[in-house]
Amino acid sequence: MNSSPLDAIQRACRAKAPGKPSFPRTAIGLSMMQDRKSFVAWLQAAPMMLIFAVFFLLPLLFVTIVSAWDYNEYEMIPAFSLRGYSDTFEGCIADLPNLCTILKTYLKTLKLCLLTWVLTLLIGFTVAYFLAFHVRSKTWQIVLALLCTIPFWTSNVIRMIAWIPLLGRNGLVNKGLQGVGVIQQPLEWLLFSEFSVVLALVHLFTFFMVVPIFNSMIRIDKSLIEAAYDAGATGWQTLVNIIIPLAKPGIVIGSIFVITIVMGDFVTIGVMGGQQIASAGKIIEARLNALQFPAAAANAVILLGITIVIISALTRIVDIRKEL
Repeated sequence: MNSSPLDAIQRACRAKAPGKPSFPRTAIGLSMMQDRKSFVAWLQAAPMMLIFAVFFLLPLLFVTIVSAWDYNEYEMIPAFSLRGYSDTFEGCIADLPNLCTILKTYLKTLKLCLLTWVLTLLIGFTVAYFLAFHVRSKTWQIVLALLCTIPFWTSNVIRMIAWIPLLGRNGLVNKGLQGVGVIQQPLEWLLFSEFSVVLALVHLFTFFMVVPIFNSMIRIDKSLIEAAYDAGATGWQTLVNIIIPLAKPGIVIGSIFVITIVMGDFVTIGVMGGQQIASAGKIIEARLNALQFPAAAANAVILLGITIVIISALTRIVDIRKEL
């Protein structure tokens, strides 16, 4: 079938239309475009990578190097030695099957971290669920989310000290329980105990669990929830099969925040534990106060290794990069 002159003119105009690439879409052309996009992406990420390298990787490298130095009572000796590690676990093998003090301390830290993580997850998930699915107004969601930041308007020390008049032997809680006849003697375990430490940690760090979970839940398509209810699913089935799987990225991110902070915390444990509860962070502080910097660095590397193992286990649950 012969084409008309008008069809030929239209084809010529389309061939010369503006916006066409100046080079043919061959494999070489596509490769050039991809290389350019990759270069621009690396260029945009360069400032953050530089900051990350200077303020995180470089100090971490120095800590690792110092952990392998020798030391004595008053100075560091820049010579390769694993004395910091051997002194940390001195006598542990001989005490087996009983646990040595350092292992008990690390297990105590893991226990406090686990309790704090479970409680912050339960509270944070509940608060985030309420904000995402029961508060319809975007304005009120923002206002209520900002209310969660109120504790951060004061320092951690002030927030911890505020618990002492409440939980002390003559505090408001004991006086109130005695007043209503629930107890006859003050409860000694309310303050300067593992209970008070976990309570303070949950109070301080629940916010770090609320925000990531809320951020994941707010992006869940509400039509999925409505479809589940239309299909006859109960509230519990909808929660387990839809909301929790889609909120996994926020749960993992919040868990990483809480675990990394609690594992290295020693101020809260010291204040709320009455300086009677040991922790991994407290060991590092004690080594620093004794000017045993290689030993302190060795304990820091050990603590970092344990934390990385925990985080690696969490990231195996969900690939955060794909989900976000």
